[in-house]
Amino acid sequence: MMTRIEPRSGTAFELAAGGRLTVIDPEGGQVADLCAFNAADTREAISNGRSIDYGSKIYFTAGDLIYSNRSNVMFEIVEDDVGRHDFLLTPCSAEMFRKLYGDEKPHRGCLGNLAAALEPYGVSADDIPVAFNVFMNVPVDGESGSLSVEPPLSKPGDRFIIEAKMDLIVGLTACSAPLSNGGSFKPIDYELS
Repeated sequence: MMTRIEPRSGTAFELAAGGRLTVIDPEGGQVADLCAFNAADTREAISNGRSIDYGSKIYFTAGDLIYSNRSNVMFEIVEDDVGRHDFLLTPCSAEMFRKLYGDEKPHRGCLGNLAAALEPYGVSADDIPVAFNVFMNVPVDGESGSLSVEPPLSKPGDRFIIEAKMDLIVGLTACSAPLSNGGSFKPIDYELS
């Protein structure tokens, strides 16, 4: 059954080992922040550093493994219509909106949405690591190493599917940062199987 995450909001759920999560961009051009934790011990969490170390790259797609901070495989990417996602930038937050956008009354961002959704599982904002930013387009300059945030390359209906390799608690958002989403806010759909 398909479930919708409304714009600028988030959710959390359990995904058993062997289960699949399909993330869908129904309208195109929308980022989804994905965080994962070991359901048996939430101190074990998704790690961009370990995944980059073991994968020897910063862009991940179908066939790639995503690791935890304890070097265990958390999930495999099994299908990917877009092929460009970000695993470098942290979830947007109220403080980021203050510092980067000058917002005086900022939205709580993906960090706040993830923290609220994951709180019933005992996960606080301080426990949330760098998310896997599904559909986020962050080119890296090969010479200087500088980053730019460009509009997502996803089109309406594009999908990203992972298969859990351990029992997981997953946090998932429809990203709240204007720059990440080409200036608009749209929903994200997901399905568990």
